[in-house]
Amino acid sequence: MRTNKILPAILCGAILLSMAGCGQTTPVTSTQAEAPAEGTTAEATTEAETEAPAATEASVPDNSDDIFVSAYPAFAVTSRSLHDGKWDKITAHDGENASPELSWEPVEGATEYAIYMIDLDTGYNIHWKSKNIKETTLPEGWAPVITEYNGPYPPSGSTHNYNVYVIALKAPVRGMQGGIHGIYANVKDFIDALDTDAEGNTGNIVAVGRVSGTYTR
Repeated sequence: MRTNKILPAILCGAILLSMAGCGQTTPVTSTQAEAPAEGTTAEATTEAETEAPAATEASVPDNSDDIFVSAYPAFAVTSRSLHDGKWDKITAHDGENASPELSWEPVEGATEYAIYMIDLDTGYNIHWKSKNIKETTLPEGWAPVITEYNGPYPPSGSTHNYNVYVIALKAPVRGMQGGIHGIYANVKDFIDALDTDAEGNTGNIVAVGRVSGTYTR
């Protein structure tokens, strides 16, 4: 009877020892085997950041290619009335004859602005002439029609180029030369005249911004 009790006890002890030995060795899974070493992720991120291309710098406004205002510093002017390099029909004489929307950042040193819009393909036809402008955002249709604005009107079937010049001034001027819908060969002289203020002081033009577009009728 005693032998029968001892034998099962010995067998159970052997089984328990075997299970304990198996538990000491944990199998390595594929996930554990492929896990990156400590610090690898941070190093990879740093390398990727180092190799990332630098951001492209915004283009700097430049007037050097313009025959009228190449002598003056430039600033950026934008227009919501211009799409794909073309003036919207609303701005044209055969549209609603509304002056284009214009926006620009305040120019340091300027107290007011003046505007000329010139047809470059018809002997320099003036389509917009305004002065004493204090705002830096002009909504569509801001300029009075006929007295200060008369929109693009090229010959039927043709395309003309129209430049809008925003001239930043230190002080008010006595007047602006030229008339609306008049053709003048000396538009450059008209703009240069704004460099002298109403008191006769020169160096009045701080900078000139411009925006260009075409119109086809």
